[in-house]
Amino acid sequence: MKIKILNGQLPGVCQVQRPESKIKKMPVSHTAGKTVKGGYEPGPPKTAQEIMMELNSLVGLQSVKKLIEEIYAFVEIQKKRQKEKLAVENLVLHMIFKGNPGTGKTTVARILGRLFKEVGVLPRGHLVEVERADLVGEFIGHTAQKTREQIKQALGGILFIDEAYSLARGGEKDFGKEAIDAMVKGMEDHRDNLILILAGYQEEMDRFLETNPGLRSRFPIHITFPDYSIKELLAIADIMLKQRQYVLSSGAREELRFIIEKEHKRHEHSGNARLVRNLIEQAIRRQAVRLLHKKGELSRNDLMTITREDLESAAGN
Repeated sequence: MKIKILNGQLPGVCQVQRPESKIKKMPVSHTAGKTVKGGYEPGPPKTAQEIMMELNSLVGLQSVKKLIEEIYAFVEIQKKRQKEKLAVENLVLHMIFKGNPGTGKTTVARILGRLFKEVGVLPRGHLVEVERADLVGEFIGHTAQKTREQIKQALGGILFIDEAYSLARGGEKDFGKEAIDAMVKGMEDHRDNLILILAGYQEEMDRFLETNPGLRSRFPIHITFPDYSIKELLAIADIMLKQRQYVLSSGAREELRFIIEKEHKRHEHSGNARLVRNLIEQAIRRQAVRLLHKKGELSRNDLMTITREDLESAAGN
């Protein structure tokens, strides 16, 4: 995983190499909080240390964790410097997240919101997730209004714009440019009360920034999320199953590995964690059908176990 900090906005941060192969499991309360109108609202408050522990328990993402730890440490030290009446550095926290779907971008953004709330960077720390359709209108002036409304909902937290590169697809006459202009104005007007994260595929985001050079300087933190390895995807599967109180039989584990490896060979970007979640949810439905037609009493083990047959049916769907 590569992380690049532009314009010297983040003191003391250097490029970080690809994550180590060691895998850590995330807790059951993976994203403590709830979805509300306009986005994601944090759950019960946790200390910054607890939030950092939750981040560090995620599978992979070692370089992302390292960067966030540096941001957290920097904010805390600046607060101590301010208390001692020393010079304080301003930290620009608008970010670019680059990566394929299912690589943890939204999960990390939610954790960041909660962390920034706890350390006093943001008053609410909620996450508002939007895409082009939520920002771009159908006539002149409509787009700016829609974008301002989304910014208003995100005040005090993070505005997360997925597939942000789509705002520049239509050229100069497209209303997407109007959304970008309104977004930049909102960043300036609410610089102390809003963080923007633009997310999307790496190549498309790189081209997007080339066509909008003014945006590059406003988003000093760039994070690239790589595809998960097969080992990491299997670890994510174990976590998802544990959350749902299911287990894989030995044959089912072999089948799951086979399906994931096949998808990796068949398609360069196999869906990552989304592929795993879809397979597990389909297998659970197939298991339910199988058990419903089973004769005799069902044991606790029957209700918990996913078999090779369940996964084969799911993969064939």
